[in-house]
Parts: sequence; C-alpha cells; structure tokens
Amino acid sequence: MTEKSRSASTAPPTGTVAVPGVVDAAGTVTKAPVTKAVGRNPKTPLTLSIDIGGTGLKASVLDAAGAMVAERVAVKTTYPCSPSKMVADLEGLVAPLPTAQRASAGFPGMVRNGVVLSAPHFVSRHGPGTAVDDELLRAWSGFDLAAALSSGLHMPVRVANDADVQGAAVVKGTGLELVITLGTGVGTAFFYDGRLLPHLEFAHHPFLKGEEYNEQIGDGARKTIGNSRWNKRVRKAVATFRALCFFDHCYVGGGNAKKIDDDLGDDVTLVDNTAGILGGIRLWDESHIAV
Repeated sequence: MTEKSRSASTAPPTGTVAVPGVVDAAGTVTKAPVTKAVGRNPKTPLTLSIDIGGTGLKASVLDAAGAMVAERVAVKTTYPCSPSKMVADLEGLVAPLPTAQRASAGFPGMVRNGVVLSAPHFVSRHGPGTAVDDELLRAWSGFDLAAALSSGLHMPVRVANDADVQGAAVVKGTGLELVITLGTGVGTAFFYDGRLLPHLEFAHHPFLKGEEYNEQIGDGARKTIGNSRWNKRVRKAVATFRALCFFDHCYVGGGNAKKIDDDLGDDVTLVDNTAGILGGIRLWDESHIAV
C-alpha cells in the first residue's frame, strides 16, 4: 500500500485541543470535555453526529465548520438489539457530550426519510451472522428511527445509511465517486459531482461463489479466512466495481480498512473510520445531500 493511497492524518483539526472521553470495562462512558477552540468559540449550530454499527456505537459533536468540539465517545453494540434498546443505548452514549442544536445518524441498512427499511445487523438475537428473529425483523421493518431519536434527544434528527454519511465526509465532488465501507458488513455509496445518488444495497448482491458481498468480505469472512485471503477478495471486489461503474475515484473506509495491505490502485484512497462521524454535518447541507 503506497502512502499516497492513504488519507491524511486523523489528528484533531488545527486550532483545537482534544481531551479524550473514557469508556471503562463495563462499557460506561465518562464525561467527554468540550474541545477548547483556540482564539474562538465553536461555530454554531452544533451537530450531534452518531455512527451506528453492528460492532460499536460512536458519537461526537461537530461545530458548523465540521470540527469536533468533543472527543468521540464509543461503546460496543450489544445484542439482542431491538429499536427501543438501540434508542436507549444511544441516549446513554451521548449524554456526556456537549449540548447540540441538531443531530444526525448513520445507520447500517436501508433508510428512507428517516425510516428503517432494512436492519441486517439487528434482526438477529445474537448479532450479525446468526439466525434472523421474526420478532426483531417485524420491529425494525418500517421503524421511524429519526422520529424516535428526535423524541429521545429533544432535537431534530436526520438519519441516513452509514456509507452515505461516511461518503459525504470524504468525496471531492468531481465525477463519479464510489465509497465502500468495510466493517461488520459492507456498505456502498455513489456520488456524482458531489451529489448523493439513490442508495443501493450492493452488500446483498451476489459477488463470488453464490455468496453476497457481506458474506465474502464482511468481518465474519475476514475472521474465518484470515487477512491475506480477505485482502485478495477485497481487491477483486474493488476491481468488480471498477468494471461495473467506471468510477473516477473510490474511497474505502470503515473499521476494517486499516486491515488492507494490498495496493488497490491509484484511483483508490483509504479513509479513516472517523468519517462516519465527520459526515454527520453534511446531512444538514441541503446543497450536498438529500435523504
């Protein structure tokens, strides 16, 4: 992997001093002190940005310029995870953070107008890769996550697919750009000249040997076959997308992007997982993204 294919350092934005929050062994989040803005106060409105994942839940607060004003807080996702439990877990997660005027959340599934249409990680009692529970499937199908979070957090909330949110933070706005997230599962987002295109769940499309992308390059597969074979599959997946859509540039992020040790090409950039947080502010940028 060449240096030019990796994104810039993940240090806090210039002009801030980050003070870390702490998660103890029991998963309890301690106070995450507000980042001190050097020479100025954080620009308002402040946006509470939440990244929902099958393995972990993360959040921080961004100012109007997109800079974090508090260090990210995180806890593990626990199962079974009904919609009400998810909302309660997120309320507890963000409680130590500074007060914001609005919120956004990236969710690992199909979301339309804040309503969950699919929640592949959360419809199983024991988590991703285990048997689907009919009761959880019914509970998540059509659940208005944006409304539930808005009620619980007492602020307006927008929700979109997590890959769409990550992509909003990293795309350059030129040509056809593809974002692939590699975490518990696989996410994709397409942008054309900076505008988000309708979301497609490629994770559930056949890829190799009759299996979906999720089954072939999700975290379960990586743990089963090892990083070396998994890297080869990732390289093939990127090549398949290149042949399918002729993207101008591709960004690969998510928690498992750091496990990639192959050179995916000059038209591919690895991006840090913090993009799932930093993209939250873009959900409120009407000129950029529509959900």
